[in-house]
Amino acid sequence: MIDQNLAISNADPNSVVPVLAFTALDRHRHPLPGVQVRTVFGSDSGRLVVPHGWGYDILRFSGSGEHQVYDVRVTVTHLTIAKIRANLHAVSTQTLDAAGRAVSKFSRFAAVRVTNTDDFAVSARVAYLVYDQPAKGETQQAISVTPIGALVRVPARGTAIVKVTGDAARAVARYSDGPAVSVKAYNSQ
Repeated sequence: MIDQNLAISNADPNSVVPVLAFTALDRHRHPLPGVQVRTVFGSDSGRLVVPHGWGYDILRFSGSGEHQVYDVRVTVTHLTIAKIRANLHAVSTQTLDAAGRAVSKFSRFAAVRVTNTDDFAVSARVAYLVYDQPAKGETQQAISVTPIGALVRVPARGTAIVKVTGDAARAVARYSDGPAVSVKAYNSQ
């Protein structure tokens, strides 16, 4: 289970692109100045598109005190209307071998099929995440995040295939049959 999920509420009827700033907090809600907070999907850099209702991102902590983070303070530094609408239903992923057959995300895979079940086209990015294996009671951290391909357009009620090359292929080769991994697609622009 991913521990560092950030739920993002969007009351605007349009899809939006937030730029968020984060302050890591300890159990007593005091700032942890030695901890840097980054995101996997880009809500801190204007890459994540959040649909009407809600969306999410995954947080990553690094620096002195990274395992003492209890909560985060979130500040919206910028907000714009998205150029392309985000999904009503999340885009899904299926990892594929070189022959195009479905395989486990834990095995070596050569491509990712991204599926859109909505009646309109969307733009998405795909990321390969590797998680640590913490001791009981400690939070799980994403220790490696590697983009798979670039921004991809997924047609209405259709699919797109994203090839696994370069850094992504090296990450899959290194971590397949190993630790906890996930392949996530998210709305982007």
